Amino acid sequence: MTQASTDSYLPDTEDSVEAVDFSAAPKPQTFRLRIELMDEGSHRYMLADTGNMKIKIRCYAAGGGENAMHAHHGQDHSFIVLQGQARFYDPLGQTRELGRNEGIMLPSGCYYCFENSGDEPLVVLRFESITKDGGDPEIRLGLHGQQINSHAPENNRAKTPRMRPNAFYE
Repeated sequence: MTQASTDSYLPDTEDSVEAVDFSAAPKPQTFRLRIELMDEGSHRYMLADTGNMKIKIRCYAAGGGENAMHAHHGQDHSFIVLQGQARFYDPLGQTRELGRNEGIMLPSGCYYCFENSGDEPLVVLRFESITKDGGDPEIRLGLHGQQINSHAPENNRAKTPRMRPNAFYE
């Protein structure tokens, strides 16, 4: 097997790059999949954010989740289970059980809720992307069009999250 030169990705001539100001070009963001495990409540970390796309890692204690049926308008998003089990519900009562390395894509306007259906902390990777129709992607709407605060009691958020001492997903 022949190894490519480390500069093989560079153009052959200087003329082909003079129109691009690489110092002004966006820079890559790196991140690490690491989060504290929860005994109560949930916790999240923003891993990367371009404004159009966000990547978060979240942990939900056993029995936790996003339990109020809702939809995000102006945002497509996806959950990928890294640890544990998640049960997703649609407004018609259908469920989808997801385990490690399984995911779900939720287009803008798709109603859902989910719960940690296992006995261990649920760790998910969440990707979200702003849709072309815009809107505020942070707004979640309930089944009757009402705005739902993510920390509302019906969303099953513990008032005081409790992290497991010295325990991490990584």
